Amino acid sequence: MGRWQHTFYLLRPLAIKLITPRSLALIGILAYGLAVAFDPRPDSISGDKPIRETLSLDHQIVLYDELPTETTDIYINWNKLTVNTGDNLSTLFYRAGLNDLDVYRISNAKEGKSLRNLFPGEVLRFGLDSDGKLIELRYEKSALEGFSFTLEHDQFRSEQLIREPEVLKSYREGTIEESLYLAGKKAKLPDKTVMELANILGWDIDFVFDIRKGDSFAVLFEERYIDGQRLDTGNILAASFTNRGKTYKAVRYKNSQGQTSYYTPEGLSMRKAFLRTPLDIFRISSGFNLRRKHPIHKKIKAHRGVDYAAPTGTPVYASGDGRVIEAGYTKANGNYVFIQHGQTYTTKYIHLHRKKVHTGQSVKQRQVIGTVGSTGYATGPHLHYEFLVNGVHRNPRTVSLPKANPIPEAEKSRFNKMTVALLEQLTENQQATQLAMNR
Repeated sequence: MGRWQHTFYLLRPLAIKLITPRSLALIGILAYGLAVAFDPRPDSISGDKPIRETLSLDHQIVLYDELPTETTDIYINWNKLTVNTGDNLSTLFYRAGLNDLDVYRISNAKEGKSLRNLFPGEVLRFGLDSDGKLIELRYEKSALEGFSFTLEHDQFRSEQLIREPEVLKSYREGTIEESLYLAGKKAKLPDKTVMELANILGWDIDFVFDIRKGDSFAVLFEERYIDGQRLDTGNILAASFTNRGKTYKAVRYKNSQGQTSYYTPEGLSMRKAFLRTPLDIFRISSGFNLRRKHPIHKKIKAHRGVDYAAPTGTPVYASGDGRVIEAGYTKANGNYVFIQHGQTYTTKYIHLHRKKVHTGQSVKQRQVIGTVGSTGYATGPHLHYEFLVNGVHRNPRTVSLPKANPIPEAEKSRFNKMTVALLEQLTENQQATQLAMNR
């Protein structure tokens, strides 16, 4: 029973006796006063603290409790439901006290297809009027993206809602005791940022074999916030790493075409034309050795590559841009992929569990071309990796890798303007931390 119906029911005996135009007017005034004074509805209902809102149907849609300021005669009680494992749109509507007709009308809205695949943790907010009728639905897909469905003329109008996070700069530094990962955790760096740091500097530093106790790093990076709450970590803006007394610095730069990469302060690309190692997780089980005794044939036979032991299925990357000149299987090599990089360089990937590319296919650096296996003459799962320069085998771990293109002269001035400030902030933070430690 609605507010007006309930009040009129209480006053019905009086209305029957005093049913005159003047008395009807007095009763109406009295009923309105009682309804306002004794409105039984609370400001919220039990559960996830839904919100009471007063608005009109043509209000400006906003997301996540940002309520409009205007006040009209339509009241909305908000009921928040979080998607659980096994939920779908029908089960959530049922829990909200709604029926299949409501589901059908929402599903036929313009953005209704966005509700077809719901994932645990996502949020639906049901806006109901005093009669329990659905007036508005808000679907919070993530902290930054959502959809609203508003009732207009017995149909739901939909709108996508996007929020922009506040981006702040953060600084961390640390000293290596055992590994970069453990030093990063001690410095309270997110795992994602530690991996990004290793990828940026990984062309110059082998983070498995090159780093030593006492090496140090400093990182200036982005953190994103929504409503004062930390959302996630953004890009590394500038970084430095001191390895065995030599310091490497990198700074992020987006060029005039919108392409982003990392460079030295002088504008040289941090990225080489080739990865130093074509997989992330490994240990070297056999190095480059032209007089190695073969583990199966027991004869002295040149080992013209490096064996990287890793679990079966570990992704293997193309170490540089190129074209697959061979992808096949032989009794000795097992599954293999050979890639030609221009006229000078060739890389070979042998004993793969599976191939992910085919002969003639163009590949990009760090594209997955296969997985680690033990096919062919192999005693265990590993990748045999070879690096050839003009047809001559070179040690993949020590060969001089060509750099990618530096900043073009036309971009130099813009590069300096955009990166000097970041490098200065990195240095100032390092100096401030050192000063605090000295004090």
